[in-house]
Amino acid sequence: MDRPPTPKYIPQKTGRDADTQINEGDLFRFDEAIEPILEVMVGKTMEQAVLEVMQEEELELLREQQLEFEQRRKEEVLETQRLESTEKRKYEEKERRKRQEAERIKREKETREKLQARQFAKAYMTNLENRVFSRLQDEGWFADRVLNEVELEFYPWLMDEVDKELDKKEKARALVDDLIRQVVRMNAARVEQSYRMQQGIQA
Repeated sequence: MDRPPTPKYIPQKTGRDADTQINEGDLFRFDEAIEPILEVMVGKTMEQAVLEVMQEEELELLREQQLEFEQRRKEEVLETQRLESTEKRKYEEKERRKRQEAERIKREKETREKLQARQFAKAYMTNLENRVFSRLQDEGWFADRVLNEVELEFYPWLMDEVDKELDKKEKARALVDDLIRQVVRMNAARVEQSYRMQQGIQA
């Protein structure tokens, strides 16, 4: 079987019924009355929208200016760091060159002093060596074996041999002189004898 449709629910009345009396002119036309209100609301809304747009533009401009300021600040910081780094490198290079120049001057001074000391020591040692060797040689500390043999053995033997030869020559010269004197005397005697014989014959 088909079920009959459910009847519409009608709530039970509670309280008391009341009536309202509307006089002439109490009611109004909505379209006519709402137009000035809408104009004011739309104007306020447009004004608020324009203000919000202007605020957004100002905020965007401020953000751009802030970004530009931060960018410039970063660039200035980088430029400052670059200049500081450049100045630091220049200062370090200057100090390094100063140290190198000081070390070079120090090395040149040490080299010059060493050279002067070496030359002085060489000259002093040369003269000292010559003086010491001369003195030691004079005192007989560095006697030469050959020189000793010549002075102590060969020279005395040579002088003896020379003396012997001179003695021989002196004896030979004396003998020759005696022979010459004898020959001269004999010749003189012969001449005298011959002269006497000639004188005797003439007499």
